[in-house]
Amino acid sequence: MKESGRKAGAVSPCAACKLLRRRCAQDCVFAPYFPADEPHKFASVHKVFGASNVNKMLQELAEHQRRDAVSSMVYEANARVRDPVYGCVGAISSLQKQIDSLQTQLALAQAEVVHMRMRQLSTSSSPGAMDMAVDQAAMGESLWSC
Repeated sequence: MKESGRKAGAVSPCAACKLLRRRCAQDCVFAPYFPADEPHKFASVHKVFGASNVNKMLQELAEHQRRDAVSSMVYEANARVRDPVYGCVGAISSLQKQIDSLQTQLALAQAEVVHMRMRQLSTSSSPGAMDMAVDQAAMGESLWSC
């Protein structure tokens, strides 16, 4: 991954300075994280958080934490652009609902496997074992139907 948003020997401003229409200084806090070839990253972050707030956040962090912070800001900004009300929380909530649904389906599938094993066991063993087996006709329909 590139350490800096600038190419050696080039005077191309970073995406932040380009969008803000200002000269990109050598010590620009945005340059390492918002390279000129990825203007969409800073545009969405600027739209949601504002350049001044992003600048303050980055300057308050240690340099080794800034890349992760920028990555998080870009993710949150993109989520806010897609869903202005809930942002990341909306995506997390949607994924949690999917997990709950899949866990229910898994539990039903596991119950059906147990049921089928019981039926198989009852048909292969003695007639007295039939009392322990559950008859699928008595259950009505397959456990897969929700």
